[in-house]
Amino acid sequence: MDRRTVFNGRLLPAVLLLPQLILTFFFFYWPAGNAVWSSLLSQDAFGQGWVFVGIDNFVDLFTDPLYLESVVRTVLFCAAVSALAMSIALGLAVFADRSIRGRAVYRTLLIWPYAIAPAMSAVLFLFVLNPRVGLLGRWLNRHGIDWDYTLNGGQALLMVVSASAWKQVSYNFIFFLAGLQSIPRAVIEAARMDGAKGWRRFRTITFPLIAPTTFFLLVVNVVYAAFDTFGTIYALTQGGPGKDTETLVLKVFRDGVINQDIGSSSAQSVVLMFGVIAITAVQFRFMGRRTVS
Repeated sequence: MDRRTVFNGRLLPAVLLLPQLILTFFFFYWPAGNAVWSSLLSQDAFGQGWVFVGIDNFVDLFTDPLYLESVVRTVLFCAAVSALAMSIALGLAVFADRSIRGRAVYRTLLIWPYAIAPAMSAVLFLFVLNPRVGLLGRWLNRHGIDWDYTLNGGQALLMVVSASAWKQVSYNFIFFLAGLQSIPRAVIEAARMDGAKGWRRFRTITFPLIAPTTFFLLVVNVVYAAFDTFGTIYALTQGGPGKDTETLVLKVFRDGVINQDIGSSSAQSVVLMFGVIAITAVQFRFMGRRTVS
């Protein structure tokens, strides 16, 4: 049955789309356009005016070893956060989907962390892992493990990855659980009758059926790790120690707001925007085919 809505004229569709178009223009196209234009400019030595420099800001970026290190660090950070958050969420969803007593309570408790603000999740991890006041941090130091993320870059990176992934687990859990519940029980029962058990049934039957959900969450988690983890990282380490936890979005803030280098900061934001667009396009182009097939 064809349920498409047919409008007699063009005025009503335009009016219905107008609010969304206005929001898109003011909250995406206008800021993005300003960022692109600012990336082509540079302030003079006294900060009194702007000079058009073309692509010089982009050339300076890709010849700056500190920026290239931030690119590599951000890629590794996004991969670690996405893998950790999705794998934990999938495991929890598999257990929550079983017929166990009190599963509704478990599902509700697992969803709660998503409502916590990024800065608040960072504060919670400080109470746990701070080497002086944190419960786990003090325990580690008392038992011979030298834990101090303010001095050790590897520990700081592990801490921000853990905090960022923990914040996203609940979001992934909701979608994985919905995907598992959408699988026809007849398919699972047929696989069980054919002798497929445990890990083999999950690998050959369950996981391929939730591939569209997994693909969607992969895109969302990469974008989340690239952009929405700023509050968590800044509240925990502010990019330190040194620059060991400084991702691209934090570097944009530091160069633009703190160092007042608007041209370089705008160029970085443009590169980050097009990088995320490119990643999303590649994923939809190649992984989407596999999902459909």
